[in-house]
Amino acid sequence: MNPRLTPMPDAVARRTFTVAEARSAGVSERRLRHRSLRAPHHGVRSTMPAPDSVVARCREALLVLPSTAVFSHATALDLLRVDRPIGVRHPDALHVQVPAGTSWPRRPGLRGHSRADPDRPRVRRYGLPVSTPEWVWVEMAPELELVELVVLADALMRRRRPLTSPERLRRRVELLPAGRRGVGRLRAALPLIRPRTDSCMETRLRLHIVGSGLPAPVVNGELVDRSGRFLLMPDLVYPSQRVAIEYDGDVHRTDPATWRRDITRRRTLESADWTVLTCVADDIRDPRPFLRHLRTALASR
Repeated sequence: MNPRLTPMPDAVARRTFTVAEARSAGVSERRLRHRSLRAPHHGVRSTMPAPDSVVARCREALLVLPSTAVFSHATALDLLRVDRPIGVRHPDALHVQVPAGTSWPRRPGLRGHSRADPDRPRVRRYGLPVSTPEWVWVEMAPELELVELVVLADALMRRRRPLTSPERLRRRVELLPAGRRGVGRLRAALPLIRPRTDSCMETRLRLHIVGSGLPAPVVNGELVDRSGRFLLMPDLVYPSQRVAIEYDGDVHRTDPATWRRDITRRRTLESADWTVLTCVADDIRDPRPFLRHLRTALASR
């Protein structure tokens, strides 16, 4: 450090702080303007490097936001650790929601939204106020196509870490006023959502199947052999026809352990008289060849 540079007081050293805090700690205006301090927002200074995570960015922004502010939309998805759907608007901004009539700081990197109900429930993640999973789904409805709205709902109800349920999403939509933006799309999405999924591509594949007129497959159905012994849990299943569908992403091709495990899974199912179909990303982009293959498999069983 420059020996002539006055050290920061302990009250604001090694952290991000407001200019008002620094002044109260006795920091001079000249020291606050020094290039050794980073200024992430007007009225905020930091002795720390620029944050490399959305959590750290939100913590810095919280210093200049009103107490009623809640992180929402795409930022809430990141804080809730939910896969983002395709079509998110302003993906790099921090999305902040405040009650209608409340002004928020109009600063670079922040995207403001207003909410009509000031007492809307929230959750806390990493110590930050965040929209609930049910409200995030509602918030994203005006900017997503129907398919991606279903993809998002499924992502909120993952098999291993579900944040909500079909019943809670349905109750939230039922309470929305008829004229709210996106409510029609939300209502159209409700019959298509499924809990216990593992990936966005799995959902997109299921929607292609249903959209082609085929019956909806079971999501992550638990398969048993003829004696009732548990076998596996493929991505999508037609139990009556004994047809299982697996979506293989790039990791299934590039990771040797995953590749070997896939072979073992298929052999296990095929030895129990199941037909196993594999789907890859190209089949999502143009599902017609895969759907013809699936129709043939279902008809033959």
